[in-house]
Amino acid sequence: MIIYVDGSALRPGDGTERSPFKTISEAAAKALPGDEVLVAPGIYREAIDPRNAGTATKRITYRSAQKGQAHITGSEPVKSWFHVEGNIWKATIPNGVFSDYNPFTTLVSGDWFIASMIAHTGDVFLDEKSMYEVTDLEQVKNPLKSQTSWDPEFSLYTWYTEQDEEKDQTILYANFQEKDPNRENVEISVRKNCFYPSSEGIGYITLSGFKISQAATQWAPPTAYQEGMVGPHWSKGWIIEDCEIYEAKCSGISLGKYLQPNNNNKWLKWKYKDGTQTERDCICQASYEGWDKEHIGSHIIRRCDIHHCGQTGIVGHLGGVFSIIEDNHIHHINNKQNLAGAEIGGIKMHAAIDVIIRRNHIHNCTRGIWLDWQAQGTRVTGNLFHHNCLPDDFTDCEKAYNSVGEDLFIEVSHGPTLVDHNLMLSDRSLKLATQGVALVHNLICGSLVSVGIGTDNGAPIIPSPRYTPYHVHHGTQIAGFMTILHGDMKFYNNIFIQKKIRSCMKALSELMGSDGNMWDDCNMITGTSPYDEYPTFEQWKKNFEGYCGMGSDVGDLYYEHLPVWASGNSYFNGARPWKKESDAFSDTENTVSISLEQKDDGWYLHTNLYDFLPENRDGIISTETLGIAFEPEQKYENPDGSPIIFNQDFSGEHRDVLTCAGPFINKESASRKVF
Repeated sequence: MIIYVDGSALRPGDGTERSPFKTISEAAAKALPGDEVLVAPGIYREAIDPRNAGTATKRITYRSAQKGQAHITGSEPVKSWFHVEGNIWKATIPNGVFSDYNPFTTLVSGDWFIASMIAHTGDVFLDEKSMYEVTDLEQVKNPLKSQTSWDPEFSLYTWYTEQDEEKDQTILYANFQEKDPNRENVEISVRKNCFYPSSEGIGYITLSGFKISQAATQWAPPTAYQEGMVGPHWSKGWIIEDCEIYEAKCSGISLGKYLQPNNNNKWLKWKYKDGTQTERDCICQASYEGWDKEHIGSHIIRRCDIHHCGQTGIVGHLGGVFSIIEDNHIHHINNKQNLAGAEIGGIKMHAAIDVIIRRNHIHNCTRGIWLDWQAQGTRVTGNLFHHNCLPDDFTDCEKAYNSVGEDLFIEVSHGPTLVDHNLMLSDRSLKLATQGVALVHNLICGSLVSVGIGTDNGAPIIPSPRYTPYHVHHGTQIAGFMTILHGDMKFYNNIFIQKKIRSCMKALSELMGSDGNMWDDCNMITGTSPYDEYPTFEQWKKNFEGYCGMGSDVGDLYYEHLPVWASGNSYFNGARPWKKESDAFSDTENTVSISLEQKDDGWYLHTNLYDFLPENRDGIISTETLGIAFEPEQKYENPDGSPIIFNQDFSGEHRDVLTCAGPFINKESASRKVF
């Protein structure tokens, strides 16, 4: 059955084509498995709470009748601004408009949020663009340009809030510069979510073709109820497709964790257990409360435009297992730099077990992708990354200290994590405080950072290694826990090109390197040389010759760095190979240029690389070539256990028996549109 919704209908109807509902919520209360909710163009100011789940064979589909024309928003317009002085205006909002959740009295908070940042979950929007909250009225009257924002000019558009408790009102002061807010499109966020079931288990829903924006979402750490502007809320089988999702206070889409009443921001609230221990607790608790392949995950997010969210474009812990994230454009995440903490990125996922992230374009984010803990069976393939870094004109290294990012961060995971056929063009390509990663046929123009560090809890004197779980193959059951030994890295057929190091990044690198930062060395030299002191497999296995049981003189051999494998890699412009790589190709004579161009029909790569890259020197890589990730003893394979043969390039062209390094088989393939 098709259920019709049209917000412009003259009067409330019954959901038929001749008499449509006026709100999506009315349809959501009625829709049953197999139904389609067809939504006419218009603005829908509501928080939709789907009541019923679909099934694997009979989904419930919510569809915009015209792609991008049905707009679900968490905001309300404000046209009652009173001019105070100069550029300063005041609005008085009766608190009844907020129901039981007032985002202007609710602070952003949670585990792994840097609490020195003061921000409410609410926002003031000018032409759908969030203005900058400040902490007192003086900063509204005399705003200062942000030194870390990607848009410093707009950072002068500031707002401040306070409460009139006697009259039960929210008071807003805002600096609109020279603009009259009563003549402009000014809105405030009033709702926590836009499309999000309040109950768990509302699975097999398709959300297609909507604009969704401006919800007052809360910070989403892994040890809390992880909410987003849109999300399945601990269920299975959602499809979110062809949507534009933007201006969530924190997270746009959440594939995250359910509410654990006894472990909800426990580190922040109870304080006596370290955050990583509460993380281990919540993983174990979930494992006996229904976290399994039959009930959770297997979602698809595809062809969405996700941008200008404060914390993440997509977030998820546990609930995103077995999902596919493909063909999305994710950009301008955390660009205001008004939120900071350990949960920021275009995509931030914990426990991305058997998740495939492919063919996405991720750029202009503080961090592109962050795979935290248990990236077991995760594959990142065929993505375009660039400008996931600090803005071009930043100068204040001290303020940028907590905001420097990279294309891909993999943290405290045992693998196997497969990273192949990606274009990684930012200043810093890979942050690798982890092990069990195979990098195959990538183009890497930025540095490798945090090799060998960043895996302790941070205690300055007492050893505090992070014990991290690993799982049964292609499942959620916990197989064991172990610290991160580092190494167990495989580099095959990649291209490394040293970029010119920006002066600001050089200064930041020197600052971080000199102060002995235990989390980030800010290395700026491209290549595999950070692994120079790591053993080959042959060197490592000699430690275990002879008797190694109880009573043997084993020393630290079980806790030393794991081996590294490297073959078929090419290095240009001063990029440095691992000193034990016997067949590395290093071009020390020619200069490789590389750039991106945005044309009307998409993005293109320009490079002279193929004038110098050796042809047909490298063999085809496969699952069998890569072996296993050490701790889980699992192959680098497809989620169904079938092997992978890397015989197609970034553009889908077939590789011959002998091929070249990098994501493209030749110059012609590299000249095609990359997104």
